[in-house]
Amino acid sequence: MPVMSQAVLYEYLALGAVLFVLGLIGFVARRNMILIFLSTEIMFQGVAVNLIAFGRYWMNMDGQSFVIFLLTIAAAEASLALGLVILLFRRRETLNVDVWSEMQG
Repeated sequence: MPVMSQAVLYEYLALGAVLFVLGLIGFVARRNMILIFLSTEIMFQGVAVNLIAFGRYWMNMDGQSFVIFLLTIAAAEASLALGLVILLFRRRETLNVDVWSEMQG
């Protein structure tokens, strides 16, 4: 028997979908690497809201377990992305993705 009503579940799912879509728009539309990485974090948070909502609706702790795993992956991704951004900024002194899209070799 679900503890949360379906109406409340739909509200959480709508919030998660809005966060994911905003992150996706930011990822596609932006040209700054830092904003692109922040957009991926917003998408991760949208997925986390949905996982927690489904876990609470079905009274199953798997959703919360997946969110902890997702946050761990997001933290590792953020640290690697920060190192990559610093390395790329030192080479060309810009964070514009268009500058880095040209292949050299």
